[in-house]
Amino acid sequence: MSYDNLCKLLAEQAPASFTTWLLGEAPPQVSVLKTELSIEPIRADSVLFLSVGGGILHLEFQTEYESEPPLPLRMLDYSVRLTRTYRLPVQQIVILLTPPPATTEIAEAYASPTTVHRYRVVRLWEEDPAVLLSDPALLPLAPLARAQSPEALLRRVAARLDTIEEPKRQDVTIRVKILAGLRYELDLLNRIFTEGKMRQSVVYQQILEEGRQEGRQEGRQEGRQEGQRRVLVRLLTHRFGPLPEALLTRLGEITETDRLEQLAEAVLDAPDLESFERLL
Repeated sequence: MSYDNLCKLLAEQAPASFTTWLLGEAPPQVSVLKTELSIEPIRADSVLFLSVGGGILHLEFQTEYESEPPLPLRMLDYSVRLTRTYRLPVQQIVILLTPPPATTEIAEAYASPTTVHRYRVVRLWEEDPAVLLSDPALLPLAPLARAQSPEALLRRVAARLDTIEEPKRQDVTIRVKILAGLRYELDLLNRIFTEGKMRQSVVYQQILEEGRQEGRQEGRQEGRQEGQRRVLVRLLTHRFGPLPEALLTRLGEITETDRLEQLAEAVLDAPDLESFERLL
């Protein structure tokens, strides 16, 4: 499934959420219309027509601004066909998922010597992420919203996902990761969307409990240190895979139990093994 087709699916499944976000108010009634228009039928993969109150809301999702025919001409064509078919006022909104090249001029109207037709363009990378984070139906779009630190925004999205109950969370997470792929590297996505669940995972809790039991059974300072060290090594291995011998040697030189506990907590926040090693 392409990125813009996924967005169309999101809007089809939650038209009220998208309408509220884009129009700034909850619609009294909203329904999805067919995406085939008369004359030479258009079956628009990334286009969605909604019946909102007494009018039509036309949403067009675009990963790339440039197209053939050009976007402004397409918007005029859709508007004429929608008006002829439904005889209702038409609002048109183009949602650009990613920014075009810096030199691109994004038009919000079709203009010819005899006709001027206007529509609205939403630049997702300029949108406040707060609204998108607040609604699970819009959450998949949040990683592409405005952010001083894109990675920090992605971590906010991951934290928000953790508040959604299963089985819905799994479905939303998949959609988040698909759209986030437009902005983020896969390695970062895999790290963040794994770490957010580690504290709640059975494996993580089991590792901690085994470490506590070993410490109690040893009953000595040396035993507690060794128990903490084993917990730390297990967490690191669970998170990053097999560890280099040099790192195991450095961990073996740490004798303070408090320090070992701090490092165990730091495993969850380290984006990669190299970042963790810098803490030693």
